[in-house]
Amino acid sequence: MVLKGLSSVLGVEDDFEIVASCNDAASCAQAIETHAPDIAILGSLMPGELIALSPSILNPAGRSIRLVFFISSESYDAVPLDAIDGCSVVLKETSPEALVRSLRQVANGERILPQPSVEPVTMAGPEINTDSVLAVLTDRERQIMRLVAEGLSNKQIGRRLNIADTTIKVHLHHIFQKLEINNRTELAALAISQNDRGPAVKSMESE
Repeated sequence: MVLKGLSSVLGVEDDFEIVASCNDAASCAQAIETHAPDIAILGSLMPGELIALSPSILNPAGRSIRLVFFISSESYDAVPLDAIDGCSVVLKETSPEALVRSLRQVANGERILPQPSVEPVTMAGPEINTDSVLAVLTDRERQIMRLVAEGLSNKQIGRRLNIADTTIKVHLHHIFQKLEINNRTELAALAISQNDRGPAVKSMESE
């Protein structure tokens, strides 16, 4: 769920490219070595495992890789900040917009270390009763919401559903109005929180 959420939020940003998505320390270490990304976003349980696999990963001398731990405030103390040179921390309670903003700061050379005692940043806009979200959306709107959460663009969604890009835009406008939200990032976060498991969407894409 966390990986899908991150992918959906970052996938719609033009200045981000996701080069790998990993479920364990071994594949993470291999991906970092292979792709040498600008930023590696890590879970709180990976530090010790990564050090054992490849000590150079967490202290990449002479490399431009910036390590960011994406963790809950309760796990903040578990990150060995003193042992990891120049790493940053972004809390899972942070809103999607603040997450993207923080990663851009990290990419520009800043170090982000929020205090775990601060109040979590909440999503902008009025509070949404998630129990009623699915009730106000049509089946087609729910399909589009799920595909947005997967990080698909309007063009890709149109191919999946075999409808025009302009129709997708109209549907998104109606969805934003119904849910009283402002953008795709908020919609993706809401879809992830719903974990909606409606009917599968058949792909219309070809290789």
